[in-house]
Amino acid sequence: MAKYKLVLLRHGEGAWNKENRFCSWVDQKLSSDGIREAQNCGKHLKALGFEFDLVFTSVLRRSIQTAWLILEEMGQEWVPIQSSWRLNERHYGALIGLNRAEMALNHGEEQVKIWRRSYDVTPPPITESHPYYEEIYNDRRYKCGDVSQDNLPKAESLKDVLDRLLPYWNEKIVPELKSGKMILISAHGNSSRALLKHVEGISDEDIMNVTLPTGVPILLELDENLHPLGPHQFLGDQEAIQAAIKKVEDQGKVKSTEK
Repeated sequence: MAKYKLVLLRHGEGAWNKENRFCSWVDQKLSSDGIREAQNCGKHLKALGFEFDLVFTSVLRRSIQTAWLILEEMGQEWVPIQSSWRLNERHYGALIGLNRAEMALNHGEEQVKIWRRSYDVTPPPITESHPYYEEIYNDRRYKCGDVSQDNLPKAESLKDVLDRLLPYWNEKIVPELKSGKMILISAHGNSSRALLKHVEGISDEDIMNVTLPTGVPILLELDENLHPLGPHQFLGDQEAIQAAIKKVEDQGKVKSTEK
């Protein structure tokens, strides 16, 4: 029997997910499909009997909106939510706003895969001339964080994401888990991948092949030392989940009409 259970998910599809653009720290809302994904996730978790005591999100609204919709479907709107920039999506630096398929055409699919999936390769940093620089770094949500705005990242590898996420995991989330609370983490593709890498001990090489679809809950069952009792489990229709994973993987490929 698991001592602790944790449900983790990547938020529902966002507007830029739909457009196949690097969204990163740009604060996009959920698309209409993303809203349905979050609602369906909540319905499924309710049917499975989950009762959450605490929810963690990033400070980006697609993460928060997903949590709201899930809790609403479950009739658990009263459950407290704590938000931190440390659960934000990976900072893609100068790549923010660019279309993945077009980049694959210009730079090659392998290079785009390295930028998207590798563990320790950092994309080129964002500069003040970037069209979304001011929107990100003048946002007041980062004025009340635990680091100064000057020390916020300008680009991140997955390793960097894990480095800034771990203090929050160890100091905020782990004590709540060990107190017996049932936790939901509504985060992002790369902050979720980083957390899975840490908890499950996934190698630097194997993490490249871990792909998370939007709006699909992931169950982690842990022992008293927070070691996994088995691999993470995607909850839901497995055939549909595999199709969703392939869709995400194909985002970094040249469109067939362009080959």
